[in-house]
Amino acid sequence: MKPLKLSILGVRGIVGEALTPELVVTFAQAFGTYIEGGPIFVSRDTRPSGVMIASSVIAGLLATGYEVIDLGVCPTPAMELAVRRHNGAGGVAITAGHNPSDWNALKFVAGTGRLLNAYQGEELLDVFHQGEFARARWDGLKPLRHQAHAVPEYVEALLEQVDREAIRKRRFKVAVDCCNGACVDATMRFLTALGCNVLAINDEVERPFPHDPEPNPDNMSQLRAMVKASGADIGFAQDADGSRLGVVTEKWDALSEEYTLCLIAEMLLQSGDTLVTNSCTTRAVEDIAARRGARTIRTKVGEPHIVETMLFHDAALGGEGSGGIVLPRMHHVFDSTAAIAYILDYLARTDRPISALAGSIPRYYMVKERVPCPPERAPAVMARLREMVDERPDLGNVDFTDGIRLERGRSWVHLRPSMTEPVLRIIAESETAGEARSLVDEWGGHVRSFLL
Repeated sequence: MKPLKLSILGVRGIVGEALTPELVVTFAQAFGTYIEGGPIFVSRDTRPSGVMIASSVIAGLLATGYEVIDLGVCPTPAMELAVRRHNGAGGVAITAGHNPSDWNALKFVAGTGRLLNAYQGEELLDVFHQGEFARARWDGLKPLRHQAHAVPEYVEALLEQVDREAIRKRRFKVAVDCCNGACVDATMRFLTALGCNVLAINDEVERPFPHDPEPNPDNMSQLRAMVKASGADIGFAQDADGSRLGVVTEKWDALSEEYTLCLIAEMLLQSGDTLVTNSCTTRAVEDIAARRGARTIRTKVGEPHIVETMLFHDAALGGEGSGGIVLPRMHHVFDSTAAIAYILDYLARTDRPISALAGSIPRYYMVKERVPCPPERAPAVMARLREMVDERPDLGNVDFTDGIRLERGRSWVHLRPSMTEPVLRIIAESETAGEARSLVDEWGGHVRSFLL
């Protein structure tokens, strides 16, 4: 049995093993007990377990006496916008995002339309573990409502962010891979409204994911082929719930998801701005910010940490190397379609191809590795690694803000337990591929030795 993952990002696991309907009902009851206010919105992506998990979530929320608004298949950013605009008490997004089809998860959203922050997440877990939930009497049960307005409202909000006429005049040929996920309707509506010639693949929500939904180059071979064959101006790859974005240039180069934030930073940052990212995003974002007179603040991995730090510093832009982008003019959530909007707007206004923008990004070599590690063993492994680091002053600058980050010269390596999978992540970056590979091999060896 694969383990359940509990974190500030919610609860996730393999469906039918760690993630069961019984557990889901209980978590929904905990959320309904914890949250206060108006109705609770529920959305899901297109994985086969979605209807079952949604039914369990809805049952648990109704049992606590809440009115529930079921949005059905809906991008998480669209649900978050609906919560904020319609005075919802909160929301539950049923999605495992970039994880494979056998996974599912619950992401909990506050009345602000943002994921619960770290403090709120801990409070929710306390309610769950205490096991004392609000229970409505038969005559206090609220209705279940179904709503189809969330996606059209979301698309209209996106259109308000861009120069529609400038984009329409360009008649962009856009290739898009929605991975048969929750973004199909919203992305197609949005691009069509802008007069784009849309070439869509994997745009059938009834069909399974054609590949893992993480928008990285390994999963963008179909999109690259379409861009090449069609002569498209740009290609976009989205994950299952609309949080993450990958990009293919008109020269059919599949850019690492690390560079989505870099592209947006090149487009938007101005002197005096603040950019927020995490501890293991490419150094290129710092270089871009510096040459534009902006500052970079690094924080812990995870959307709630990014957003809370952005709010504190009034940041103009935030995101992670995962392809998750926060654009405050729209809202403070990871939003792949909003990122598409800003990219098209920039291309229309500047008449530059996306390859030219990509070519201006400073290049580093990054190597990532995931070492299988049961969650219950991760703390002990990290403690051993920290002891090793404490005994090695020659390792360079050390940062324990989020796991362990070692930086020496222009190279760095970051080690931390994943919040979404039973693995320990090792990420290294350097000016040479050999050095990045060497750092991952060295520290991966230490991790594996501690797991024996």
